[in-house]
Amino acid sequence: MAYDISHTKLFHSYVVRFMDLVSVADEKYIYLTTTGRRTGRPHTVELWFAVAQRILYLSHEGKYTDWMKNILNNNRVTFTIKGLNGEGAARIVGGGDAFETGKSALYRKYYGDARKDVIDDWFSESTVIEIMFDAN
Repeated sequence: MAYDISHTKLFHSYVVRFMDLVSVADEKYIYLTTTGRRTGRPHTVELWFAVAQRILYLSHEGKYTDWMKNILNNNRVTFTIKGLNGEGAARIVGGGDAFETGKSALYRKYYGDARKDVIDDWFSESTVIEIMFDAN
């Protein structure tokens, strides 16, 4: 009987991709590309990002921008971080553990450690976006 290695290959691919992501985690910018909800054309923006628990996190303060509205219409995104290209599924996080993890990771990356009340105040008018990257 032949051994099915498809799950092993998928796991190996995931681990390699995550390690690639970790290797660029200290970079300042991610270039995120969404699909225009009206035009269908690629829409690329430069953003701050953080990596935590194998997930990419982004944030934006204020009203939803075009790229955020594009995610609501089609959550498939591509990204580039210092030559590393990836793709995944994005979602706007309204609260809960993902929101807390994302805002903490973003604040600590760009500003350093702080008390929870400081981080909460900083993100009081912000939206957190998470990207679950594809292994392949």
